[in-house]
Amino acid sequence: MPRVSTDQLAARRQQILDGARACFARYGYEGATVRRLEQVTGLSRGAIFHHYRDKDALFLALAEQDARRMADVVADQGLVQVMRELLADPGSADERSWLGTRLEVSRRLRTDPEFRARWSSHSAALTRATRERLERQRRAGTLRDDVPVPVLAQYLELVLEGLVSHLAMGLPADDLDGVLDLVEGAVRRRTG
Repeated sequence: MPRVSTDQLAARRQQILDGARACFARYGYEGATVRRLEQVTGLSRGAIFHHYRDKDALFLALAEQDARRMADVVADQGLVQVMRELLADPGSADERSWLGTRLEVSRRLRTDPEFRARWSSHSAALTRATRERLERQRRAGTLRDDVPVPVLAQYLELVLEGLVSHLAMGLPADDLDGVLDLVEGAVRRRTG
């Protein structure tokens, strides 16, 4: 039997995650049946579940990957940039869109205590990345200094959750760039 390289394994795992992202975004966690996962990924259930123990493990791996990507964007460009990326293509269910996964994470946090317990470390990583970026901005003198960093971080996280809810309800996203400009301005140091 030919050996499969680590690059090939990683590519297959990513193919599964990309397909699963589209499937979960379109049908939700409950509606993402094994048959649908097979259709969207183009792989058999054996191929899918060779890499991921079950649907729950697959969803968690996907959510973890998105959380890492979001934390990377936050560290480099800030939480408002994550929101801007959600706005760039809110209806997209492709591998770049976090909205579908984020909606399912929010739903499962509300309804699944086991998931909530497992997810807490990922949530903490995003909060940590947000706070660290805000601290760097404060040291650089670009962040307002009259509000504690934890309060600013929580404000940004609440705006993110509100944006996700807004998009989930299918409400218009036309003027939200201006809203995000306002949010960004609210945390910056006022000059002049």
